[in-house]
Amino acid sequence: MDRRSELREFLATRRARITPDQAGLSWYGENRRVPGLRREEVALLAGVSVDYYTKLERGTARGVSDEVLEALARALRLDEAERAHLFDLARAGTATVARRRSTRRNVRPSVQRILDAMTHAPAFVRNGRMDLLAANQLGRALYSVRFTDDGRPTNTARFVFLDPSAQDFYIDWDDVANDAVAALRSEAGRNPDDRRLSDLVGELATKSEAFRTRWAAHNVRYHDSGTKRLHHPVVGDLTLDYEAMELAADTGLIMFAYTAEPGSASAESLALLASWAATEQHAAGASAPS
Repeated sequence: MDRRSELREFLATRRARITPDQAGLSWYGENRRVPGLRREEVALLAGVSVDYYTKLERGTARGVSDEVLEALARALRLDEAERAHLFDLARAGTATVARRRSTRRNVRPSVQRILDAMTHAPAFVRNGRMDLLAANQLGRALYSVRFTDDGRPTNTARFVFLDPSAQDFYIDWDDVANDAVAALRSEAGRNPDDRRLSDLVGELATKSEAFRTRWAAHNVRYHDSGTKRLHHPVVGDLTLDYEAMELAADTGLIMFAYTAEPGSASAESLALLASWAATEQHAAGASAPS
């Protein structure tokens, strides 16, 4: 992924979505080739020269100050995730980025014990590339359609875009697909030198038009909490709330935990899933060679 082009395209897509009216600028009824802001209008709103902004949009961000980036974020009406992404893109290749610890590929035993102690809530840990690195028993049962034996970690984005069963599993597949690409976009800004991430993006872009279209939009967002609607092959439809928690000691790893509204049909289905998972585990243990 080319760092200059990432910054250029992100800024261009952000200004393209804001009309002069939305920005409080006079239009004067002039003919415009595009509905979004022009470069000179963004420069005006941000309080920088047109030449300086043009240089930034061409991907040249060396030496740009935090104050200028904050002004651009305000001018382009960036949300929190977009603002962080802008800073990541502008700082790509600097010493600050170079000092970041690389994304871990496994979890510590103590983290696995925490997962296993969560017996009533599906839970798993993933990295920034959306590899599922560890899960508790109920988490593996919830995502049983995603865990394979192909020798590599199960990956949410790869499942969403390359596995036909994903559109049956995720009731709101379009939303999940948008969120997955936005998460990968954010990770690409934080870790532009992650070769495995680049390989994953290349694989998905080659094999999935749906991914290519979304990737070109340069959208980013946070996924701290929300609701997922799933159609599980064993227990049917589930509506689950999730919370995401960063593991402070393990840069790049995030724990997700799912719960159902108490007394709801989803809570009953989740309890049934837990029973099914325990039965499956017992059967697997009984059939294992001694």
